[in-house]
Amino acid sequence: MFIDSVEILVSSGKGGAGAISFRKEKFVINGGPDGGDGGKGGDVYFKIDRNTNTLSHFRGHKIFKAHNGKSGMGRNKYGKKGDDLVIVVPPGTQVFDLQNNALLFDLIDEGELVLFLQGGKGGLGNVHFKSPTNQRPTYAQPGLPGIEKKVRLELKLIADVGLVGFPNVGKSTLISVLSNAKPEIANYEFTTLIPSLGIVNINEYQSFVMADIPGIISGASAGKGLGIKFLQHIERTKFLLFVLDVANHRPLVQQFRVLKEELRNFSEGLSNKPYGIMFSKIDINENTEALEGFLKSFGFVLNKEKAFCWFRQEKAFSRETIKGDEPLFVIGVSSVIGKNVEILKFFLYQSIKED
Repeated sequence: MFIDSVEILVSSGKGGAGAISFRKEKFVINGGPDGGDGGKGGDVYFKIDRNTNTLSHFRGHKIFKAHNGKSGMGRNKYGKKGDDLVIVVPPGTQVFDLQNNALLFDLIDEGELVLFLQGGKGGLGNVHFKSPTNQRPTYAQPGLPGIEKKVRLELKLIADVGLVGFPNVGKSTLISVLSNAKPEIANYEFTTLIPSLGIVNINEYQSFVMADIPGIISGASAGKGLGIKFLQHIERTKFLLFVLDVANHRPLVQQFRVLKEELRNFSEGLSNKPYGIMFSKIDINENTEALEGFLKSFGFVLNKEKAFCWFRQEKAFSRETIKGDEPLFVIGVSSVIGKNVEILKFFLYQSIKED
């Protein structure tokens, strides 16, 4: 099950109490205090592990507590420190304080270990309270309590390219062809119910990550469909690919305008990301009149001799030059027969590659 938001209660460990003890040995008269200190309570850490990409392991497990420190003992023996608690989360997890909804951590870097809550300090044993006027102290400190905090974990997947389109336009087929992802594929709307990630290999040493989310429909920002719920998973992407279906009953211009509007309603930053446009299923429908009308609105000219590929020579693959107002490229693709798949892969890689 894919879970991208959970609320949990996290507590660090309580410090152990200091000991009240007096030295007792044969031939030693009136031995002084020898109560040891209590151990420190366990700390709480977050660890980022890319081997998990969902928060589903938190299902049914809502309370996380580090171990308490052990009490001190006689003969100046210190109590054992409480075991630390390490909470493993996938990259892209954000930690919010439920009390004020403040963002505490944005956990991104693989393998990073982040200290969240410190354990309580152990109490001092009675050996520390001996003085010239108090040779027999009968007092020791209790350990300090741990820290308890309610937090919400939210996952935003980390990917280079995010796919955006209406349901059943070929996004799942595309990511299954380009990458190692194996999403469910069927000829009906909302086949994709959860986000999926796939690694697209360019060659032996170069690759990028692509994210697919459920299809977006008109009114998604008002709660219709599934796509708007998962738009947070493409907020971190460097580049968006709008997948427009040439065989769909919706005109190409309408598909694009609705998608851009829904992205804008969700986040201005997401709407302004650099993007490219892909015409899917061109093996089914090569309606050149519809393509030509759409391309003219962006200043492109239809030329079938270029194998349904268009891009701006003077601005091609420059994410700084073009922000979110016009596409870096437009390409026609058939994932089924493999038409222009390799070209699209190259276009996408060039679009996200740092200068």
